[in-house]
Amino acid sequence: MPSPTRPAPLVAPGPALPSQYRARYARTEQLPGFGETAQRRLRAARVLVVGAGGLGSAVLPLLAGAGFGTIGIVDDDSVELSNLPRQTIHRERDLGRQKTASAADAIRAIDSGIDVRVFPERLTSANAPGILAGFDLVLDGSDNFPTRYLVNDAALLAGLTVAGMPVAGMPVVWGAVHRFGGQVGLSWAPHGPHYRDLFPVPPEPGSVPSCAEAGVLPSVCGVIGSLMASEAIKVVTGEGDLLLGRVLVHDGLRGTFRELPYAADPTAEPVTELIDYELFCGVAAIEVPSPAATTVSPADLAARLAAGQPHILLDVREPWEADIAELPGSLLVPLDVVVRDAPGVAERLGDDPLVIVCHHGIRAETARKLLDAAGAPGVVLEGGLDAWSREVDPTLARY
Repeated sequence: MPSPTRPAPLVAPGPALPSQYRARYARTEQLPGFGETAQRRLRAARVLVVGAGGLGSAVLPLLAGAGFGTIGIVDDDSVELSNLPRQTIHRERDLGRQKTASAADAIRAIDSGIDVRVFPERLTSANAPGILAGFDLVLDGSDNFPTRYLVNDAALLAGLTVAGMPVAGMPVVWGAVHRFGGQVGLSWAPHGPHYRDLFPVPPEPGSVPSCAEAGVLPSVCGVIGSLMASEAIKVVTGEGDLLLGRVLVHDGLRGTFRELPYAADPTAEPVTELIDYELFCGVAAIEVPSPAATTVSPADLAARLAAGQPHILLDVREPWEADIAELPGSLLVPLDVVVRDAPGVAERLGDDPLVIVCHHGIRAETARKLLDAAGAPGVVLEGGLDAWSREVDPTLARY
């Protein structure tokens, strides 16, 4: 019988499975309370996975093996060498390919009967409603806050029919990884709180490094991805207690798990439309040059360097990043040093024009504001070393 943590199954059972599928799922159908009916629900379910990176690589094969009949993949990125340790759905032969294409091939290799739908594009406020409309639930494995808030809000506004009745809201199983740990939760507004109840305000831009900037233990992606896949199975079949109103937090170094309870905020403003999530999270304010000319394009910086103009290149990344790639003549001062002692760093920089660089430009903008307040104004390399490697020097290693 449905309960607050065990709602009715999300999807009605599909038709009887052919004999080859009965043999395939013989071990899972033996599970108490599972049986053929649950397997038919999974076969009828349509799941959308946002991101084919570290979490998506863990989630997608498990969804395919479990028997989800329709799997969608949204990702606009291509496979790079630095992806392979944690994004294990991709292979060396896939380098340079669209991640959606590589992941789709891997799913079809597990079960050629799965309907795989690929969206090799970035999820936006414009395309999200149309993409989500073709699915029953979403697994969000994205690695940035604008996309996480977008997925949550688009799911809140999505129409869904359960047991023949229209219900507002679509379930979102979300995961996040950072260095040696991760989190997993479930947002499903008709039955409990959602992502905005847990994180009503996005973090300050640059305060939470991305996976590319901070790193992540590959096995943590596997742990969190497995938990996400299990939660999706429970949502579809109605088996087990769901992660409604609680977040599961994993510490890979200590080998521990703990729960954080949370509740819906009765005073929160309702979500009524999709917005500019880059602006909401403060990313647009960093990426768009201001009238004060706080950025310099890779092409303009290359011209300055070629002309021999005096400059100070301040690299605010971590030492391990500089070991992979750096601009010649850069002074390495990690961002946390600038945060702790911006006046001290500013005093030692000298009077030449200051250009601050990092991987994508976000940490550099944080450093620029701190140093500007300390009396050392400068500009940020727009798009960071990632843009430099694409627009100026393709021999510079990307990561």
